[in-house]
Amino acid sequence: MNTKVVAKSFQTSCIAVILLTSNFIGVKAAENPSSETVESMDTISITSSRVERNTKDVATSLSVIDNTKIEQSKMFNIKDGIQGTPGVFVDSKNGGYDVRLIIRGAGQKANYGVREIQILRDGIPMTDPDSFSRFDFIDPQDIERIEIMRGPGSLYGAGASGGTIQIISKSVFDTVGKNRLKLGFGNHGAESYHLRYSFDLNPSNALAITASRRVLDNGWRRWNNFDTNQISFKHGLLLENGTLESELSYSEANMQLPGSMSAEQFNLFKDTGKQTDTQDPWKYNGRYSKIWFFNSRLELDFGDLSLKPKLYFNRWSHYHPVTGAINDNPETSVIGLDLEAAYRHRLWGESNLVAGVTARIDDTPNSKKYRYRDIRTIPEGRQKGRIVETLSDKRGALLEEQESRITLYGLYLQETLRPTERWSIDVGLRMDHVNFDISTNEIARYDYAKGTYIDGAGRFDTDKSFDLFAPKLSATFALNKNINLYATLAQSDQVPSQSEIEKNLGLNPSTARNLEFGLKGRSKHWSFDIAAYYTKIDDEIVSVLTAGGNTSFQNAGKTDKKGLEFEGQLQITKQWLLGGSYTYSDYTFASFNEVIGNISVDRSGNQLPYIPKHKYSLFAQWQHPLGISARIQANTWSKYWMDNANTEQYEGYEFVTNFSLGYEIGSHVFTFNVDNIFDHRYAIEVKKDTRGTSYYSVGAPRSWLLGYRYNF
Repeated sequence: MNTKVVAKSFQTSCIAVILLTSNFIGVKAAENPSSETVESMDTISITSSRVERNTKDVATSLSVIDNTKIEQSKMFNIKDGIQGTPGVFVDSKNGGYDVRLIIRGAGQKANYGVREIQILRDGIPMTDPDSFSRFDFIDPQDIERIEIMRGPGSLYGAGASGGTIQIISKSVFDTVGKNRLKLGFGNHGAESYHLRYSFDLNPSNALAITASRRVLDNGWRRWNNFDTNQISFKHGLLLENGTLESELSYSEANMQLPGSMSAEQFNLFKDTGKQTDTQDPWKYNGRYSKIWFFNSRLELDFGDLSLKPKLYFNRWSHYHPVTGAINDNPETSVIGLDLEAAYRHRLWGESNLVAGVTARIDDTPNSKKYRYRDIRTIPEGRQKGRIVETLSDKRGALLEEQESRITLYGLYLQETLRPTERWSIDVGLRMDHVNFDISTNEIARYDYAKGTYIDGAGRFDTDKSFDLFAPKLSATFALNKNINLYATLAQSDQVPSQSEIEKNLGLNPSTARNLEFGLKGRSKHWSFDIAAYYTKIDDEIVSVLTAGGNTSFQNAGKTDKKGLEFEGQLQITKQWLLGGSYTYSDYTFASFNEVIGNISVDRSGNQLPYIPKHKYSLFAQWQHPLGISARIQANTWSKYWMDNANTEQYEGYEFVTNFSLGYEIGSHVFTFNVDNIFDHRYAIEVKKDTRGTSYYSVGAPRSWLLGYRYNF
């Protein structure tokens, strides 16, 4: 009998037994449910409208990752918390803080970092004005909850057609019983350390200090070490009619990027569980960053009027060897201001107006690109001089000097009306203006076709501006006390990122228009969310992977996205919680001529690559009064196309399963986390270039982390 079939049957049976056993135990216990069960499995969100609301009353697709799940996850990476969320495709290509993040197809074109999705932390944008986001200065050990809004329509989302992710950190005012020391050790050289110490200076002043260190050596593949050190100081001041919260943090992150594998190398990985090489010539990619981050948030309440001004500053540097060049940026400064006001009044029933202005400046005065110093080339013949491989990540001769300034100015407003107790209506608008001012001196550049460095274009300037328009109309109707029906119509313009503009000066911003209907249910023992949507995108910015791994960007004429999302959970007893999610995605190029070299090829009617039609997740969570807890979650992706031409599909993966076990006794908590418990050998991303070469980025094999936490 085929051993792979036996193994798959065994793991499926294990998951089924766990879920069915929990269901049986839960049903028996549910005959006498506890009177201590909460009235509703709902929570508060602010991400969609900047105003606190129960998630059931928000007229959009919204998921909240609560503190219970976060505490049960190892939280080495943000994906540990949000994996399994409907409509969200997330994994880590390289370990460490790196995240491959897609929401409803947005972000699919990003080779590195996150695009088209607004990332916020405590209401402060982590996303640059050109829509690029990084997670190197977010401490996943200092997260209280995560809110994920899918699709356009968030008042926070400047140029974010995919959605908005809000990360809520632990409050500086939580000083009682919130101090902790955490230690973790695991395979693949995993180490995790975290300390939080908070205290009241006096009845009005609170202070919190957090420090974290995470390490991975990832010995299962070459060139993939990771380490980061983070420290943060938070201060909170209680005012007579509000609060002032400020934070200063420093992060240093070092991550080696191992590169992709060929089909042959991927098959070897499936047999051995090790990645010994990459097909790319660039053997020593990486990113080594240092970040200072400051923000201050004031909230004042004057009866029906609330004011919430925010000021933030981010200064970062990095050394970033990538394909063809080494980026060396000693200083980028991002400064931003957001002035928000909310006014409670009566217009059509109890109403609330939220309005504000925002401004952000991203200034890089002296960015440079260098050749690789140590390389091996073809010594003779027709391809003489072509780079075969790099031998280190040391920089050589100067390729390019650049100065850039990206500015964003915007205003937003939203009126919420409640004509009856059952109806709630939102009418909103956000408008932003983005300007790119870039001055470049290109001395030389890497030529993908020739595989070597050639003369550059010299000095040139780029000055482009975009106006982004994002209106929204939505309504919620309470069918009864447990179930709400909602509908929303929203639009968002998506600005190209700086790197995309540099590769194609003719890029236009894309426009996504989304029509969505949904049901949300909340009760003592269950909750569910169902959403069906249709998104029509004009001028979608599409990536084209050409020979040698070069990515170019083009506008597709029209893209149609149809989808269905479901998530739900059932509190069988006070101890057992079962749940899951399902995502159906049917994304098609309605009109797209892909330009390859000088040839235009019609891709109309093709499916978008990398987006599986079906994705689902199942989990069971158990909490015993004696302090024992456990959670198991299995994630599945169906097959997807590897390129815009739809020439080949990757099979996806089934039941990649994570497990956690915890025991709490007094102030001591012991945890054990296992990811990929059945040791699947799978790819988290497979791409194919226009010449037919495949690129495989693989998921980590089985990994475990043993942890200890002391609460004081």
